[in-house]
Amino acid sequence: MSDDVAAVAALVEKHTALKSEIAKVIIGQDRVVDQILLAIFSGGNALLIGVPGLAKTLMVNTIAQALGLDFKRIQFTPDLMPSDILGSEILDEARHFQFIKGPVFGNIVLADEINRTPPKTQAALLEAMQEHAVTVAGKRYPLDLPYFVLATQNPIEQEGTYPLPEAQLDRFMFAIELQYPSFEEEVAVVKRTTGIEKPTINPLFTAQEIIDFQQLIRRIPVADNVIEYAVKMVSKTRPHGDAATDFVKQFVDWGAGPRASQNLVLAAKAHAAVRGKFSPDIEDVQAIATGILRHRMIKNYKAEAEGVTVDKIIESLF
Repeated sequence: MSDDVAAVAALVEKHTALKSEIAKVIIGQDRVVDQILLAIFSGGNALLIGVPGLAKTLMVNTIAQALGLDFKRIQFTPDLMPSDILGSEILDEARHFQFIKGPVFGNIVLADEINRTPPKTQAALLEAMQEHAVTVAGKRYPLDLPYFVLATQNPIEQEGTYPLPEAQLDRFMFAIELQYPSFEEEVAVVKRTTGIEKPTINPLFTAQEIIDFQQLIRRIPVADNVIEYAVKMVSKTRPHGDAATDFVKQFVDWGAGPRASQNLVLAAKAHAAVRGKFSPDIEDVQAIATGILRHRMIKNYKAEAEGVTVDKIIESLF
């Protein structure tokens, strides 16, 4: 127990240093950075949603550098094939098949503009995201740990985009929406990016340190009432269930599954730990609920017609 207390203190210190390192490049977007780091310390994946030009790719690249992990980038395009992601077998000079690893083999994989490729290619990441392994030509290849997929997505209303399948969306712990910067933040961005100086990002972690912190998060105890609160919140999102609210029944077609309950508790643990707390409470669950439930609820046509957002529906659950 004393070791875990010291480990939580170390996590708080490293988390603060990590955010300071990221802030050398990324101005503002504190909420977005916080949720990405919560996903990483919880062992989850994150989906960043926003229009072009909001530094989504730069943010992921900067975080990867600060974490000191092996970083791979996949630029998703309409003609991308699954073998371009996973890798393929080739016939070598000795006429033996040799597997050439694709960019999915890394610690942090940036799936850039993931919704600009058809669902067949998007699905190539399903096994990697959930099981940390890929299967090619009947052979299973484990991926090095820690492993994260950080994906960026343009709004689906934009031309040339393909909606992500629900099964794939559910494998992202967080769906994080990026907003335009404030006037002051945009002025600071322009000043920093139009000069000749480029900040140097120092790696602050080793792969084993991140794995240790992930295991620490899982060891953090959670009171039964907090777990029950998280499960009840997820149950309320299901319009055909007994726990559904009238607001949900009116505007939601499908709610969140059990993975949402698991992610709520895990992320609440991480949210508490990086703030120096030794157990999460209901406020920790509420603080991370929107990012975890946002992409797991499907609105109906009435919600679209009346302009009811998923975020508004989630707020009603509190």
